[in-house]
Amino acid sequence: MAGPLAGGMLADQGADVVHVEWGGDGDAARAMGPRWDGVPLWFKVAGRNKRSVTLDLHHETGREVARELVAWADVVIVTLRAGRLRAWGLDWEAVHALNPRAILLQISGFGATSSRADAPGFGKMGEARSGVVHLTGFPEGPPVHTGFSHGDAVTGLMGAFAVLAALHRRDTDPDFDGEWIDLALFEPLYRLVEWQIIAYDQLGTAPERAGNQLAVAPAAVINTYRSGDGDWLTVTSATTRSVLNVVRLLGLPDAEFATVEQQHAGRDRLDAALREWVAGRPSAVCLEEFERAEVVASRVFTAADIAADPVYAEREDIITVDDPDLGPVRMQAVIPHFRQAPGAVWRTGPALGEDNALVYGEWLGIDDKRLTRLEDDDVI
Repeated sequence: MAGPLAGGMLADQGADVVHVEWGGDGDAARAMGPRWDGVPLWFKVAGRNKRSVTLDLHHETGREVARELVAWADVVIVTLRAGRLRAWGLDWEAVHALNPRAILLQISGFGATSSRADAPGFGKMGEARSGVVHLTGFPEGPPVHTGFSHGDAVTGLMGAFAVLAALHRRDTDPDFDGEWIDLALFEPLYRLVEWQIIAYDQLGTAPERAGNQLAVAPAAVINTYRSGDGDWLTVTSATTRSVLNVVRLLGLPDAEFATVEQQHAGRDRLDAALREWVAGRPSAVCLEEFERAEVVASRVFTAADIAADPVYAEREDIITVDDPDLGPVRMQAVIPHFRQAPGAVWRTGPALGEDNALVYGEWLGIDDKRLTRLEDDDVI
């Protein structure tokens, strides 16, 4: 999922992205996730704004077509194991020889240069290796994965960022000689937990799970609390002043929480008092009081809350797109928002091979006779 998401992020901002799939059932993501009336929903978003072509790389003829795609493309995204890429002529050396200015984004479980370059890997493995899962959960409980494909998603996002950085360099550096972006599934999340290695290096201990309070918190107040009417609220602070806002709301003495040291020493007292305060009020009252006191808080949203939230609506973060199978469907808008030249969603996930004629015929210039032969040989 990481490679397709990287391509999807670029497609949302206007890139022509060709999703190369096996014939028959196509990408496995087409069958993943929930269905409505037999139609898989996930791929409608995961495949949006892309072109779909079929190509069987087990055939040498198919690999010849793949090499034509590589020669045509600005960017090549691959998620196969290193050995398979070498065997099929889609590794860095082959891509660079075919297209010296191409950018190769290679995503794998353990990276192309490690001793496990040929080992399989999925996003949850990457999450576990990154340190994130060890830090997630409560001290007395097991480590917890997040409720979506976190490792894949962050790797896709970092991959798209890296591609754009490389494209900028290509356009500004006269000595640009292609680029090989080698990304292991554990590396993006590992990079984002900025403090874990330096803390271990200097303190000699590994940060541990701390529930919703975080092992390394920016300030003394951060947790989730249940309101009197059963909603879960998150309350957080990031500065000495923001903690004092909580102190004043609870009626505690400023003098006992005036410094960072005092606030951290009184963390448990603040947490207990805030838990009791929230439990004695409905969530709407809590949130009104928090806003008046300039305490940052929110209800913990479900998808239903997101769909009904006025701020999401004001931001136009939920859009409606027509789908040939389902009719109008709602999904995430193009994010981030570009205000001068915004991206757009012009199609949901395409039918398998829907763009064979466009990509192979018009973009690569393959003539009708050769296209027919490729179809007859089940190469495309």
